[in-house]
Amino acid sequence: MSEESRKLHSSVLIIGAPGSGKGTQGKVLGTIPRFFHCACGDVFRSLDTRTDLGQQFVEFSSKGELVPDQLTIDLWKAQIDNWIETYFFKPDIDMLILDGIPRNVHQAEILEDYLEVHRVIHLTCPDREELARRMRKRALKDNRYDDASDEVIAHRIETYDEETRPLIEHYEGRVSEIDATQQPVEVLGDVIAEIVKLDVYKEMAKVLV
Repeated sequence: MSEESRKLHSSVLIIGAPGSGKGTQGKVLGTIPRFFHCACGDVFRSLDTRTDLGQQFVEFSSKGELVPDQLTIDLWKAQIDNWIETYFFKPDIDMLILDGIPRNVHQAEILEDYLEVHRVIHLTCPDREELARRMRKRALKDNRYDDASDEVIAHRIETYDEETRPLIEHYEGRVSEIDATQQPVEVLGDVIAEIVKLDVYKEMAKVLV
């Protein structure tokens, strides 16, 4: 492995339409040693709003506007560096599991300076009615009643199709399709099976800690 490659964080990206279960799978993977789950929401939640980057984030979020791609990646990079400095994330032995970031092809292009995506796990659920049912159920469970409306759900799926789905084509040749309509434990088994056969995972697994 070249010196340049070593600097790039080895990662696996989980993508899927809202309700496909990517957050659930990412969280479970993050509890397994040698996997580090990083969700876009976690980055924003752990943000120090006193910093310059934090202030920029507040400026957009307080108006309900989408955070620009470059700022999103800058925030992500600052948080990843913080996790490395505090030994929370150990990039030499931890496989980075990304969920919700990159959100679009432009973000993916910016991230190429920082990480190498070895595999994209695409959680597929062609039945849009099933996706809507899951999203409605989750919104009610979390007491987010506004998110349970058909209009909000349709908008979220439409946004995914326009913004995030093109990542599948962007990462062509590195995508594994997994049926998200299975039981969560079966989906997890399929996801892990895809990751452990990667050469980079086998190399990282050899490091004794």
